[in-house]
Amino acid sequence: MVRIPRAARLRRRITRASGLAGACAAGLLVLSAPLSAQPDAWPVKPIRLIVGPGPDVLARQLAQRMTALLGQQMFVDPLPGAGGIIAASTTAQAQPDGYTLLFSTGSYTILDGLQPKLPYSLQRDLEPVTQLVEIPFVLLSRPTLPAQSLDELVKLARAQPGKLNCASTGTGTTAHLGCELLRATAKIDIVHVPYKGIGPALTDLIGGQVDFFYSVMQAGAPYAQDGRLRALAVTGAKRSSLLPAVPTMEEAGYGRADFLSWNGIHARRGTPEAVLDRLQAAFAKIIAAPDFQKTLVASGFEPVGSARAEFASFVKTDLQRWSQVIKEAQVKVN
Repeated sequence: MVRIPRAARLRRRITRASGLAGACAAGLLVLSAPLSAQPDAWPVKPIRLIVGPGPDVLARQLAQRMTALLGQQMFVDPLPGAGGIIAASTTAQAQPDGYTLLFSTGSYTILDGLQPKLPYSLQRDLEPVTQLVEIPFVLLSRPTLPAQSLDELVKLARAQPGKLNCASTGTGTTAHLGCELLRATAKIDIVHVPYKGIGPALTDLIGGQVDFFYSVMQAGAPYAQDGRLRALAVTGAKRSSLLPAVPTMEEAGYGRADFLSWNGIHARRGTPEAVLDRLQAAFAKIIAAPDFQKTLVASGFEPVGSARAEFASFVKTDLQRWSQVIKEAQVKVN
């Protein structure tokens, strides 16, 4: 048997130990690689799009197109309870990995002003990704109301304080706050009449039980088009292609009473920047598609597809606006 000198044996042990340490280090790098490379690989599994009070049809159209674009399924998960609180809370508690998204709406900025003790914070817990669309409203009146324009409506209300009433889809809704905004801007005394949804409000408006009502464009435009109701003004920066002869609030002389609702995408705060950027780019690409824009406009939506910073600024402004209206009108919900 050949004897190996002690010094040589020691060098061999050191070499083996170094090799083992190197192998362990390499193994650790392999194990940690998926974690550090996760944003680059995203998406590698289905994406959940949580929908609270938003339009389910629009969410499903977007999910279908996102599935085709990203190569991973995006599925819609309706959680409509508590006016959107359940949907937003669920998103705020999800992993910040881009696989759980909130289909956000203008309801969330209003909720923030109505209920200061929500189980989540829109600004602290959720990250704005993109504003998808704007949702304009049309101010409708009963045909027998002796007012052919918004200015005539205001003059009629001033001549009859406390006589005219403004219907809404419920206390604290965008339609209700639209009434309050018009009341404060035009300095008129009107009565708020809340309904449980848009259907009953439109039915009573047609029947003459109420005087006027702010309706979302997609629901109210058909009644103005066929003459069952009179359209006095539309909200938003431009006239609606569905009602091109109807002036905007600005054109009618009441720009300070202008408002919109909206739909967007929020993610859990802390989601990697690279994932947020990819989400924004993908949604913006879909919104910019000419065929989809035609579908949106025909449905009463105005396409946006904004950048992340632009949407964040928009949400902040919307929060401030509705918080002020709610405070000044002393709006409270049970």
